[in-house]
Amino acid sequence: MKITLKGDVREFDSAQTVYDIAKSIGDGLARSAMGALVNGEVKELTYTVTRDSDVEILTFDDEQGKLILRHTASHILAQAVKRLYPDVKLAIGPATDSGFYYDFDTEISFTNDDLVKIEAEMKKIVKERIKLERFELPRAEAIAFMEEKGEPYKVELINDLPEDAVISFYKQGDFTDLCAGPHLFDTAPVKAFKLLSVTGAYWRGSEKNKMLQRIYGTAYTNKDELNAHLEMLEEAKKRDHNKLGRELGYFTTVDLIGQGLPIMLPKGARVMQLLQRFVEDHEQKHGWLLTKTPYMAKSDLYKLSGHWDHYQDGMFVLGDEEKDKEVFALRPMTCPFQYQAYLSKMRSYRDLPLRYNETSTLFRNEASGEMHGLIRVRQFTISEGHLMCRPDQLEQEFKNCLEMAIYMLKTLGLYEDVSYRFSQWDPDDRDKYIGTKEQWDEAQGIMENILNHLEIPYKIGIGEAAFYGPKLDIQIKNVFGKEDTLITIQIDQMLAEKFGMEYIDSDGEKKNPYIIHRTSIGCYERTLALLIEKYAGALPTWLSPTQVQIIPVSEKYFDYAEKIKNELEDAGLRIEADFRNEKLGYKIREAQMEKIPYMLIVGEKEEAENTVSVRSRKDGDIGSMSVCNFIAKIKEEVETKAR
Repeated sequence: MKITLKGDVREFDSAQTVYDIAKSIGDGLARSAMGALVNGEVKELTYTVTRDSDVEILTFDDEQGKLILRHTASHILAQAVKRLYPDVKLAIGPATDSGFYYDFDTEISFTNDDLVKIEAEMKKIVKERIKLERFELPRAEAIAFMEEKGEPYKVELINDLPEDAVISFYKQGDFTDLCAGPHLFDTAPVKAFKLLSVTGAYWRGSEKNKMLQRIYGTAYTNKDELNAHLEMLEEAKKRDHNKLGRELGYFTTVDLIGQGLPIMLPKGARVMQLLQRFVEDHEQKHGWLLTKTPYMAKSDLYKLSGHWDHYQDGMFVLGDEEKDKEVFALRPMTCPFQYQAYLSKMRSYRDLPLRYNETSTLFRNEASGEMHGLIRVRQFTISEGHLMCRPDQLEQEFKNCLEMAIYMLKTLGLYEDVSYRFSQWDPDDRDKYIGTKEQWDEAQGIMENILNHLEIPYKIGIGEAAFYGPKLDIQIKNVFGKEDTLITIQIDQMLAEKFGMEYIDSDGEKKNPYIIHRTSIGCYERTLALLIEKYAGALPTWLSPTQVQIIPVSEKYFDYAEKIKNELEDAGLRIEADFRNEKLGYKIREAQMEKIPYMLIVGEKEEAENTVSVRSRKDGDIGSMSVCNFIAKIKEEVETKAR
């Protein structure tokens, strides 16, 4: 049997476990191995390789290796909870990019003191070096097994599995869990872990279901890495936009209005206005035509587009089809509206590409457990656009859309934080998508060629495509490591035909255009949240809601401060003046806490010389200068969008 390990071919006389293969390379690798990729599939250490295969040993340095260790940590957590609280019902417990969690159904309200006890029990389990042993059962036996254990959530999960699914379990001493794996050989390698918090979580993410308790944790192979992660979390808490954005007065939420419906306070509204002007002006320079379409439409529009059948659960529907003559819904996206602009007259091949953009307010019925500050909300504003083009224009127009998005990200300082995902359909989930296999193969093939030609370093996301076409998702993580989509660029060859969108080609024939759906900066609320976190609230001067704070040293210089304020406002700068009867040091500290880029201190000397004493948020005291020189300095900073 030949095993290929990163190009190195080794021969074995008989079948070998993954652990044996790792050990044949070296004892050190065997000790640090978490599992392996065998012909591209993640397998555990006990998996037996029986034929010629490509094998890559996974350690904790690999993302899949981290997931294996943290998945085992989630089982250790569940075992500890069952030991301490036997009546608890188990739900799900996956690994995540930064740790793991497990959901429990219990009448007990877990506290921080409980987490300390659970963590102590987990340490005992690790020291016991308990083996994790996989076994499989037929469906009926699997259901009976979980019913006997009194685990209704596991029974529900088994019932929802396909008829031909392999139903596997992992036995861990006195604890057994329904699980697909893979896992570590035993509990011993989970040497450094920490339970972080407990929150509520609806079963299967639906508020129609019971609220469970979710315990979050993280795990590493050594304490140094764990401590570094915990320090990072402390820094993340300081930068968390949901906390910092409220403290700095960017936004608030009110229970009376509803979850996921933030109120943008003057600072937040100002930054969103600045972003919107920046985006719309840049798009106009690149041939985008501004539209403004309704916030709602009859259900007929969404039925034609396919959203009614494929996205209705995510929509706010106004009315009842069984009772009302007309049923409306708030728009979850703008594409079917902008198509009507295209259809307002017949188009020629010479009219293409035709680029429509819009600053769109959209509405999506997000599950309550998914919402977080400004990252995920139910009403949001997006820099949306739809581009109709000929096949020969598709690659260049896609490239132009991508270059615009990259320009926006670089200008905002977010570009180094993003990654790319080529989101494709899942052919095994046909109900989720419109179109034929041939259409999907063609659209994905075109997009793959474009991405490869542009040398975009992407990962593939099966099942992440829109229901009508593949897309390039530009992904970004918040300070806690949770990944969201910031910008999308999609290729669509199906909806033009559904809507009857045509153009007269050079040969006189009517043809359907390709459509590119895209955002240039994504959701403004989400972008604002990420900017607050990126800069810890200290936004670049061009984006700061207040750019300059004028601080007179006493009441005697209020008139001079007012004169300076008027001059700076006439120059187009955003100014505040602190006329409170407080000590100078107190005023300076408050301006620093509010992350204002510049403070101008004015007193007797400044008034006599017609100057200002400048303090920079970034560089501290930078001395005295004339008002004209200060205006020139800050305007250059704003115009170049310096960071």
